[in-house]
This record gives sequence, C-alpha cells and structure tokens, in this order.
Amino acid sequence: MQIKLANPRGFCAGVDRAIEIVERALDLFGAPLYVKHEVVHNKFVIEDMIARGVIFIEELDEVPNGVTCIFSAHGVSLEVRRQAEEKQLKIFDATCPLVTKVHFEVKKYSKDGCDCILIGHLGHPEVEGTMGQFDSSNGGKIHLVQDVNDVDILKISQPENVAYVTQTTLSMDDTSAIIDALREKYPKIIGPKKNDICYATQNRQDAVKQLAIEADVVLVVGSSNSSNSNRLRELAENCGCLSYLIDGPEDIKPDWFSENCVVGITAGASAPEILVDGVVDKLVSMGASKPDSMEGIKEDIYFSIPRELRA
Repeated sequence: MQIKLANPRGFCAGVDRAIEIVERALDLFGAPLYVKHEVVHNKFVIEDMIARGVIFIEELDEVPNGVTCIFSAHGVSLEVRRQAEEKQLKIFDATCPLVTKVHFEVKKYSKDGCDCILIGHLGHPEVEGTMGQFDSSNGGKIHLVQDVNDVDILKISQPENVAYVTQTTLSMDDTSAIIDALREKYPKIIGPKKNDICYATQNRQDAVKQLAIEADVVLVVGSSNSSNSNRLRELAENCGCLSYLIDGPEDIKPDWFSENCVVGITAGASAPEILVDGVVDKLVSMGASKPDSMEGIKEDIYFSIPRELRA
C-alpha cells in the first residue's frame, strides 16, 4: 500500500486565526470562556477546547451579562451583534476576514436597495450570518439558492436590480453552474469583482482533484459538519475515486483498501495536522509504506488577531 499526501491540506489562515483568538483569550481571561457556535467545525479541536474550559453556545441568552464572548469563524448576523451590545459582552470577533468581505458586499447591496441572492447551504452558520447582514428596509430582499433548480423557481421583485454573493466554502464547480444559471435568468445581475470562494478552499479542491487521479482511495480528514471537508470528499468521488470522510484514524476500515492500492490523504481547512499524522500512522501499521507528499501551492497568508490579544 502506498500513501500520497495532498498539498496544501488542513488549516487555513482563517482557522489558524480563530483558534489563536480562543487560545489567547483563555490565557488572558481564563475559563469559563464563551464562544458563539463552534469556533471551527472540527470535533477534535472542539473537544480539546471544551476540556480547557470553553463553553460553546448557540444563543446569547445562554451567556451571562458582561462576560467575554467570541464569535466563531463563520460570522454572525447584525441581530446577534445588537444582542451582544445589549448584554454588554466583551466581544472578540473570530470571523474569517474572507467571510467578512462577503458581509460587506451584502451590506452594500442592502443599502443600495438591491435584491441579493446568496449561493449557499441552508442552515450553515456562515449562511445564517451572511443573510443576517441584509436590511430590507431599503426596499430589497435577500434570497438563498442552493442549486440550479432553486434558480429555476426563484422569483424576485426587481430583476433589473439584483446582485449575488456566495458562501466561501462551496465548490467552484457548483457555484459556477449556479452563477451561469443566474446570469441567464437575470442578464443584468451583478456580483463581486473576485469570486468569493476563499483561496484555501480552491487550493484544497485543486489538490484533491490531482490526488484523485493518482490514488485508488481518498481519505478526507474532517468532521461531518465541515462544509469544505464534505466538498473535498464529494469532489474526489466526482473524479471517479472512492472517497471517505473521517474524523481520524479510529474511523478507518481495513476493507476499504486492497493490498497494493494507493491511498490519498487530504484534510479540510478546519482539520489539524495531528489528525493526518494519526491516519498515516494507522495505515503504516496496516502495511503501507511511508507517505509521499505531492507538490502544490505554498500558502503564506496570515490574518492578524485583535490588538488586545497580541501582547
């Protein structure tokens, strides 16, 4: 059995920043520390933080007045920010800057009175936060579409004044088809100058496409509630390769592999490298050779944390 490691894989700059914000806040303010939603979608990371005194909540009603609270990397709505002010919470915002960029776009379209179409997955916290940036008092409305079929049945009141944005962690292939359908239905639709899918999502998708060509089986290390990890598994599958989403080595099943197969490994943007190491160790214990790392784009992007946490 051979092992090939996708490159790049694992943590992106937005996840690094979010985790650093939580860790610095723990160092400075101690436990308990409240975080609105899971700061990143990874079971291993979340369980470690809970053990250190982090309390993850979904509603600010669960948080005492005046305490420190962190917003997750997925972002929150304007209403949540208003509630935080009412409760006089000390907020540190771990929203990924690339998600914040989409929020700015939605606010602009809202201010201009446009109808706005968000391409994303219903119920995902990033989608809820992004839709929550829109103020309909200026005459526009925000709509969610998940696929081309949603575009077919979509009805908006001002087709001459419409814009679109996208969830950052979707597949480029998925969004391009939906964008094409929107442009065909609404010829005057406008969108961001640069696609809102983040650099890390695209880099990892490009890497897994190459991995799927060279491997017989692809293992994607990531949790089931991680959108970008699910997209990586689907993409490998769509390339004709058997693919499995796993939290870690404990999820591996020996009957997935033949004796001389090539196993490709990648990791979602919220999965730490220690989990990849564990998967490699498990495969080596099953008889695999030491892994080869594929060539790929070198990522050197860094997002700074809030000034109050830097000391």
